[in-house]
Amino acid sequence: MTAPALRVRQINPVLGAEISGVDLSQDLSDETIGQIRQALLDHLVIFFRDQEIDYDQHKAFGRRFGSLHVHPRAPSPEGHPELLVIHADENSKRVAGQGWHSDVSCDETPPMGSILHLTQVPDTGGDTLFANMYAAYEALSKPMKHFLEGLSARHESAHIYRGNYYKNAQGARDEQPSNLHPVVRTHPETGRRALFVNSAFTTRIDGLTRGESKSLLNYLFHHIENPALQVRFQWRPNSIAFWDNRCTQHLAVFDYWPKVRHGVRVTIEGDRPYFDSEDAQRKAS
Repeated sequence: MTAPALRVRQINPVLGAEISGVDLSQDLSDETIGQIRQALLDHLVIFFRDQEIDYDQHKAFGRRFGSLHVHPRAPSPEGHPELLVIHADENSKRVAGQGWHSDVSCDETPPMGSILHLTQVPDTGGDTLFANMYAAYEALSKPMKHFLEGLSARHESAHIYRGNYYKNAQGARDEQPSNLHPVVRTHPETGRRALFVNSAFTTRIDGLTRGESKSLLNYLFHHIENPALQVRFQWRPNSIAFWDNRCTQHLAVFDYWPKVRHGVRVTIEGDRPYFDSEDAQRKAS
């Protein structure tokens, strides 16, 4: 039986699309999953409305795109370690994701993507902003692109997770993740280049002086905040956002205190970011 065609409505020319005509609580065909994956690659972040899914259905949908990541420090519902609870209420002084970031970029293999399902949202506020890192890279001047090619940046976690250790996926104590990744990474599926530094996890540029690194990172962080690179998603109950962590960053706006915003997220394992071979060749020549 042929899968029904999805309806994909582009939100703006930069990134973002809303998908309708699919019930994510169902066991979807390979064809439908392929259409959703293609929409994600085309639009970088995709949104679904009116999706009543339980924890198992949420995880089952995520697994159609890869193995699920288990977050080392974030809370999860009992019996569901693959789910990360997103919650804020009158007792919250801050919320996760308030700064621009790419999820867990400190890991050796940062996640491929994340799927967030919010079941309770404030009547106003609580939006999430997403930014296109392909466009962020492409907006740079040719000399800046050339300078960044082949550079690596350190992504660290101790200042975020606090403490000296965290639990790994097997429950054992590990040192806080700290890894070098390309400043400009190549997307493994599209082959496009994307800026891959973020103000949450990226602490320095390898090979530069402390002052040079700080100045360059501050410039890139400010560059990423350009509204021309962004889409803003207004949540409703039972909405879902699915973003490609390899070529986007996002920011959760905490403007709704003391109201409640609640849901859960699954995160899909990814691969180690790599340089474009042409970049390495140019640097070596």
